[in-house]
Order: sequence, then structure tokens, then C-alpha cells
Amino acid sequence: MSKPTLPADRPVGQSFDRRDFMKTAAVAAATVAAPAIVRAADTPLRIGVPSIFSGRVAILGESAFDAIKLAAQEANEAGGINGRMIEVISRDSKGKPDEASRMVRDLVNNEGCEIILNAEASGASFAVNETVRDIKKFCIHSVSETSSLTADPKNQVPWAFRCARQGIHDAVGGGLYAAELANAEGLTRWATCSPDYAYGRANTAEFMEYAQKFAPKIEVIAETWPKIFQPDYTENVTALLNAQPQALYSCLWGGDLVAFFDQAGLYGLFDQFKAVAVNLGDYPVIQAVKNLPSGVHAGSRYHKDVPDTDANEAFYGKISAFSKVPPTNWTWQNYAAMQFIVAALKETGGSTDAMKLAEATKGRTIDSPFGADGTLTLREDDNTLTGYMVGYSKTISKAPWITDFKATTWDQILMHEAEWKKKNGYV
Repeated sequence: MSKPTLPADRPVGQSFDRRDFMKTAAVAAATVAAPAIVRAADTPLRIGVPSIFSGRVAILGESAFDAIKLAAQEANEAGGINGRMIEVISRDSKGKPDEASRMVRDLVNNEGCEIILNAEASGASFAVNETVRDIKKFCIHSVSETSSLTADPKNQVPWAFRCARQGIHDAVGGGLYAAELANAEGLTRWATCSPDYAYGRANTAEFMEYAQKFAPKIEVIAETWPKIFQPDYTENVTALLNAQPQALYSCLWGGDLVAFFDQAGLYGLFDQFKAVAVNLGDYPVIQAVKNLPSGVHAGSRYHKDVPDTDANEAFYGKISAFSKVPPTNWTWQNYAAMQFIVAALKETGGSTDAMKLAEATKGRTIDSPFGADGTLTLREDDNTLTGYMVGYSKTISKAPWITDFKATTWDQILMHEAEWKKKNGYV
């Protein structure tokens, strides 16, 4: 017995119109007597993916979705979920929280998505988090790094997880690295230039907190907060030059970081003080800077040599052959998120019930080319990712673009994170 089909001219990811619905409903009525298990096997298991696919950071959204498609393809080639094929459907929120929330509801209500893989930046992720709480759909946040998304009990949702870096983890690693740099070179006067929204504010505060914890002589003498997707950074660059710091920290990201580096380079900013840019390491970002200064300290994002293993090298070759855009931090996070989703679905026998998937995901460890020890874990007590590579390297002006990577151990990260959680009342 045939299953209802979509009109042949309907683009993937586009909502039904009324005529589509009536045609499909009429065919569906004829199949109502078919065994449920047959219909389920014939129906794709749809995963909705809201992200940013337009504007200055579109390449990051594209890199995320390509990784998701690759993981889905691999799962389908292995037989899918009990023979049920995985289909991924994207929506462009443009990074706007209200649009992200609306897109999630559209993916569920109009596209029949049973799981949300939320590849949104932090601003929109908080909106998506509350949406999946309301509609009770299993969700993995695969991009947002703002610590409070999963660390703060008020934000925690039993069926929502974070398969992405967490700001406090990078802050501990970055603080240790910055302190070592400051102590070795006498860099006590620091300035910051980070995006003016939740991620930028929280990340910068956490980084400087730990830099000062490990090197108490550090003082922050200037802060400048450009708006996200701001076109011109002259005012910010001028403020930094007037402050005359010895070192600069920035968590600008994507196209914003490229624009800032290009504009700041015209003023010789990087000739005048040391720079630490946690998000510089992504391939399309570091390659896009017109005159990349050597010796900028870049945080771990995604690189084929970090970790320097055969498994990571193999993944780099695979994703490079599959995708037209270079891999990014969003690439590995979303590929890993799909691995967790597939593993959980197999454990539940294909059930997409939010609580069943949550129970199958909580505390789960998977083999991964992105893990410091070859594994990644979604921690049981707060549904957040641990075990990924955390550290810093220095830029060079040609491929492989970074050198001298120094990793932070997870023993150090977890010890300081526990203290941070207690101080903030998160435990």
C-alpha cells in the first residue's frame, strides 16, 4: 500500500499550502488501515535545524548543516533507525531570537520534525530553549557557548542538551594560558573588544576572571563592545589605541572577527600589543583575514591537527570532500550532536518521545575524533558536553595557520568549573 507523497514541485523545507494538505489528507485516509509499523518505516524521521544561513556569518551555518547532512547520510547508509531514514530540514533565523522560536514551531507543526538540533548562536538559543520546553521536543543545542544555558538550573530543560563548547571551560583554559603569557612577558594592562550580547559579555567576564585569578597583577583598563554584525569598528579601534594596553582579549566571531581584524590592521593595532582571540582558529575565519598577523593567540576551534590523530585527519578528509565550505567549530559540534542523536534513537528503538530520548542521552559517552582522549560525554548532572579539546595556539601567516597548540587538561577545567558553579549558586 502506497504512502502519502508530497507534491513533486515542493522544495524541501517549505511549508504545506492548503491544497497540498488536502491532497495529502485524501491519500492518507485511504491508508489508515495499514499497519502502523509499516507506515512508520516508510515515513522519514525528520530533524529540524534552525541556524544562521544568511548575512556575515552564513558560512558557519552552512558548515554546521553540511556536517549534519553528512552524519545523517552515514546513518541512513547504515540502515537508518530500524529502517526509517533520517531527513534533516533547515530554517534560517538570521540569528534573531523571535525568528528562531517561530522557526522551531514551524519545523514541528508544518514539517513534522520530531527532534530539534538547534544550531543557533547564543542569543537565539535561549529562545529555542524555552520553545522546546513548551512543546516538549527533544533538543540538542549545538552552537551556543554561553555558560548559563545549561549551567543555570533555571534554564535547564530535562530533554534539552548542549553538544557545544561551554564558555566556562574555555575561560579556565584561556585564563591559564593568558596568565602564563602575562607572567612571562609582563603583560599587566589588558583591554577587551567583544560582541555586545549575552555570549560576548559572559565569555569576556569569565576569561578575565580566570586570567586575573591565575595572574593577579592583570588589570582591565578598557572595554569596548561592538554590536553583533556591526559594519564599522573605527570607534572601537580608536578606543583601544587611546587606552594603550599591553594585551587585548576578544571573543568576536565569524565575519565580525574578520572585519575587526581587517580594519584594526589598517591602524597597526596588532603591532602595538599582544592579541588573544578565542574564535580566530576556524578555517574560514583565519583564511579570510586579509593580512593575518603572526603571533596572535587563537583558541581551539576546529583544526585537523587538534587533536593530532588519525581519526581527526580522516574526518577532515571526509568533511572536506562532502562540503564546499571549510570546516569550523560549528562543524564538529553538529556532527557530534548528530552522533548523540543517532545513538539515542537506536537505544529507544526509534522512539522520539522526549523523555525516552533524554534518558538515552543523559551521561552518554561516544567515540569521537574531537575528544581529547578520543571520546565525548554529555554530562549527566547538567546535560552539557565535556571531553573536547580546549587550548590555545599561535597564528602563522600560511597553512596550517596555527602552531604550538597547548591543551588544558580536563582535571584542571572540572576543578575550577566546580568552584565557579558553587560561587554562582548553580549547585
